[in-house]
Amino acid sequence: QVHLVESGGGLVQAGGSLRLSCAASGSIFSINAMGWYRQAPGKQRDLVAVITSGNSTNYADSVKGRFTISRDNAKNTVYLQMNSLKPEDTTVYYCNADVVLPSQRAFEYHYWGQGTQVTVSS
Repeated sequence: QVHLVESGGGLVQAGGSLRLSCAASGSIFSINAMGWYRQAPGKQRDLVAVITSGNSTNYADSVKGRFTISRDNAKNTVYLQMNSLKPEDTTVYYCNADVVLPSQRAFEYHYWGQGTQVTVSS
């Protein structure tokens, strides 16, 4: 089994910064893409940023220039540095990882973290 554990959420004033972390653990052969998503109550889960195993990145237009995604492959961890936060960034953030298991290397499985709340006050 694979588990993703997020940390780093919290309350910050508008214009401030937060750094989210998500560590994957368990039976892992390798991890392909890792990403961050966010979901407001009653709405769909939207992509915030994604990073491939080759460190190519993609961002939602709403966060470009403010958020930076990075990863540490040795630690199976993905980070999201969030700067210039706005009240509209307030919601729950989820990490995602496309994991290749040692026993099934022809496939990748999608795992989600439990979510971490980010609240930006005006």
